[in-house]
Amino acid sequence: MHLGILTGGGDVPGLNPAIKSVVNEASSRGWRVTGFRRGWAGPVGTDPHDLEGTQDTRVELTPEYVRTIDRTGGTILRSSRTKPSAMNPDDLPDHLKGKLVPGKNGKVDATDHILSVLDALEIDVLVAIGGDDTLSYAARLHQEGAPTMCIPKTMDNDIFGTDYCIGFSTCVSRSVELITRLRTPAGSHERLMVVEMFGRNCGLTALYSGYLADTDRTLIAEVPFEMERLAELLTADHANGTSNYAMVVVSEGARIIGEDIVESGEADAYGHRKLGGIGQQIGHRLKQITGIDVMNQNLAYLMRAGEPDAIDLMVPKNYGIMTVNLIAEGKTGLMVAIQNGQYTTQPADISTKGEHRVDVATMYDVEAYRPRITQLRGEPMLLR
Repeated sequence: MHLGILTGGGDVPGLNPAIKSVVNEASSRGWRVTGFRRGWAGPVGTDPHDLEGTQDTRVELTPEYVRTIDRTGGTILRSSRTKPSAMNPDDLPDHLKGKLVPGKNGKVDATDHILSVLDALEIDVLVAIGGDDTLSYAARLHQEGAPTMCIPKTMDNDIFGTDYCIGFSTCVSRSVELITRLRTPAGSHERLMVVEMFGRNCGLTALYSGYLADTDRTLIAEVPFEMERLAELLTADHANGTSNYAMVVVSEGARIIGEDIVESGEADAYGHRKLGGIGQQIGHRLKQITGIDVMNQNLAYLMRAGEPDAIDLMVPKNYGIMTVNLIAEGKTGLMVAIQNGQYTTQPADISTKGEHRVDVATMYDVEAYRPRITQLRGEPMLLR
């Protein structure tokens, strides 16, 4: 058996443990594993008629090669946001330029090329580790006849069909640590502290971080907020606290009622523009309304930097073992998952069937702008 493996989208802690687990479990069966570099850009950049000349797009993975990779964050395979089904002709590698016909949208679909690459390399099953975009394309390849398996990762924990995605625990742990440290300057200068975090459409990372760090207020992507109400709450928090400061955590996808989400720049291959700036906007308006000095801090890539925590060692390792075991049983076209605290599987295209968002009714107080967990009995340890 010959497996391919790639990591797509944003990096998170836990990708390397997943890669290592797949490689070790496959090797124990005498199977080969080829890693594609830079996500879907790897197979796109491989020339099936010149495999040797394009060998820099992939690497042969062995137990010795991956022996220590689980001790670090990120991905040794590197990543990209390449979308093979809708590529700009100018972004194609030289061996594909002029050979693919653009559609009405001006984009080209490189799927047939990728299928030929997998065939030329004699890859039996491709393992894709990524978020909605990466996994939805892997599901398409499976439908086109190339067996695939999916492993979910996003630090937002927002993939439909699973209660846990690789990277979420470490990103929350890192955020709680950083938020706690930020209390020092906020308290020393008696200011309001606005902490912006990643979270495009899903506020789970901000909600968990605000809940565990016990911040005064938390703004999530799912619930638009009123600026004057937020200012009123934080003014009271500032006055009532023994240290004369107050903290609010905000998802980058949060928005003020009646206003648009703050984003900038060109859209990426999947149509996403860069989010960020809502924290600065909130800070500026809080100063105007309250007269209290404000500090702003965007945690940004610090949330996803560094080595994985214990959960992001355990879950990726188990996901990798599950994936190889399922392949050994002749099963493909699946996403490994956790539901109700138990390991399970879902169809590979499950991520396209719905959304995983904060359950506002049971986890958030829409009047007080803060987490409120109303139901715990019967819930899994990490909630949902």
